[in-house]
Amino acid sequence: MNTSVSRALVTSVAASGLLLFGAGVASAHVVVDAPGATQKGYTVATFRVPTESDTASTTKVSVTMPNLKSARTEPLAGWSSKVEKNAQGQVVSVTWTADPGNPGVAPGQFQRFAVSLGPLPEQSKVSFNASQTYSDGKVVDWNQPMNADGSEPEHPAPSLTLAKSTGGDDDAPAAADADKGDKATDNTARWLGGVGLALGALGAALGLGSVIRGRRS
Repeated sequence: MNTSVSRALVTSVAASGLLLFGAGVASAHVVVDAPGATQKGYTVATFRVPTESDTASTTKVSVTMPNLKSARTEPLAGWSSKVEKNAQGQVVSVTWTADPGNPGVAPGQFQRFAVSLGPLPEQSKVSFNASQTYSDGKVVDWNQPMNADGSEPEHPAPSLTLAKSTGGDDDAPAAADADKGDKATDNTARWLGGVGLALGALGAALGLGSVIRGRRS
């Protein structure tokens, strides 16, 4: 009985170790995260960039964009960002560069780079090819698609799975809701103002009646 329990425990620990090892390897890649991202919608995408080198720091990160209408980077201390557009005014890439005096992302560390972007393409999955430049001049490209057998390549491209659109851009409903809210607030204010005027008129009428009754008595 004890032998069976011990074997089960050893097996469980070994399996957990393999899972943690696999998660550690996966987390070493450049990845992108955007919860709730939808087709034709706007979202905030966060690129997580780890430094895999043991001797050099990450000093520059460039991400290719799928010809988007808009991309706005979040301010990040010690880093400068640049949004590049094509002749049609579409966003084709975003690049973050460590400022002078900033050593960059040191070995064993990672950095998050956030950007608000959209509308996203009308497809189930979108990839963002990226390049990572190190302080020693080495450049690592993260642009490989998944292998045919479903396994992960050495340098996979950061990608997002997009939910189907519920209709219209994400910003459009938000703007519409805000407009409705403003109208509702305005209507409420007018209604309260009307009630106030009615009560004022009623109070004046009651006061005038009291005065007339007083004079008659």
